[in-house]
Amino acid sequence: MVVSRKDVPPYLRIVAELRRRIAEGELAPGDRVPSTRQIAREWNVALATATKALTTLGQEGLVRPQARVGTVVAPAGRRADPDHPSRAAAGSGHELTRERIVRTAMKIADAEGLAALTMRGVAARLGTAAMSPYRYVNSRDDLVLLMTDSAHGELVYPAEVPAHWRARLEAGARALWTLHRAHPWLAQTGPLTRPQVSPNLIAYSEWVLSALDGLGLTPTAMYDVNVLLYSHVQGVAVHLEREAQAASATGLTDEQWLDTQAPALASVLASGDYPTFSRVMGDLDENGYDLHLDKLFDLGLTSMLDGLTSLVEGGGAGG
Repeated sequence: MVVSRKDVPPYLRIVAELRRRIAEGELAPGDRVPSTRQIAREWNVALATATKALTTLGQEGLVRPQARVGTVVAPAGRRADPDHPSRAAAGSGHELTRERIVRTAMKIADAEGLAALTMRGVAARLGTAAMSPYRYVNSRDDLVLLMTDSAHGELVYPAEVPAHWRARLEAGARALWTLHRAHPWLAQTGPLTRPQVSPNLIAYSEWVLSALDGLGLTPTAMYDVNVLLYSHVQGVAVHLEREAQAASATGLTDEQWLDTQAPALASVLASGDYPTFSRVMGDLDENGYDLHLDKLFDLGLTSMLDGLTSLVEGGGAGG
């Protein structure tokens, strides 16, 4: 019996082509392979099909997720036999548990973003039947909640608790920023106005509130500070994943994208309608303005702590 090309599932055709590119050196170890969105566009398939293709390549050991980069070609020495794509998953010898499901989901979100996370994709990465994760997690929303709590459980605070309230708040905020740096999807998990009950996130609030306790702030003011510090971290960190998504969708680096905006910017500057903006842009050095999220986080945190110092030590804490 001859199987025609049209009888081969689309995801297997994608797998075969990417496998060829890797085998022939078009994609070398460490190179980023096309993202799910790029695959969907190039082969005109659904995102789920693209995800299944990358998952299959991962099970073969040909590709692996890399945090804040995406999916890359795996080192040659770590590859499985492509004639047995299920061998990597089957040979793990690990029993399926909720913890394994959550860890696997976090790895997918770290490498590909929260939008790429599906229950089916998690099952495929684990080498199990599509419905198997549902025995441990009710839904994708429940999975994201578990991921969020697990991530916040990784917060690392100073071994010695700072004595001064300002130093303690700063340590907590910096620990939270480091965590969002490690898991860029974390800032996308829910609106600030609809907080999820997460024991490990409450542990972070405990750190902040205990630093403010006894300073004369009202309970409302204490919780306002807690929310403001968290929202500052979240507000800056939300752009970590958005930038990765934009790079994946457009295929352009930051500098390349800015180059596309040059004509529009020149027109704005030449209009004379925005004199202060034009003067500031003209006064920048030859490299222009480089937006660094870490520097923005530092500036915002210092400004907030300076304001709180005036509030607490200036006698306005009870207002």
